Amino acid sequence: MRTLVAGVGNVFLGDDGFGVAVARRLSATGVPDGVEVGDFGIRGIHLAYELTSGYDLTILVDAAPSGRAPGTLSVVEPASSDAGPTFVDAHAMTPEAVLTLVSGLDLPWGGKVLLVGCEPADVTPGMDLSPPVAAAVPKAADLVLALITKEFAKEARGC
Repeated sequence: MRTLVAGVGNVFLGDDGFGVAVARRLSATGVPDGVEVGDFGIRGIHLAYELTSGYDLTILVDAAPSGRAPGTLSVVEPASSDAGPTFVDAHAMTPEAVLTLVSGLDLPWGGKVLLVGCEPADVTPGMDLSPPVAAAVPKAADLVLALITKEFAKEARGC
């Protein structure tokens, strides 16, 4: 099972660098065979094309404001866009925008996509994560590994 873990976000905007911090942690601690970890930062177009490389599972990791306490983690399966091609702003490449762009490309892609999000506390200019978001980085890395293990187990059972 080919898997991509993609850390996204802007490291120059405080907690928006959460996904990049998680990707760096996973790269340093190691991941199972068949798993690629990428620090995509704000390179959403690069990520969109990478998604066409035939991954069975993609886990996007990003700051995801939802009105909960800073540092709160969530896992969602983003809905695919059936709206057809649409304008995508290259300067606002959120995970949803990346998936919209990929769906508009005339290239094969597929597989399951999950988003591991963290509620940010501060996305103003700066290169440090806030204390609650920094504390969530190791928990998010563990969560990503648990999701991979769960999906690998499903694959082994033929689900």
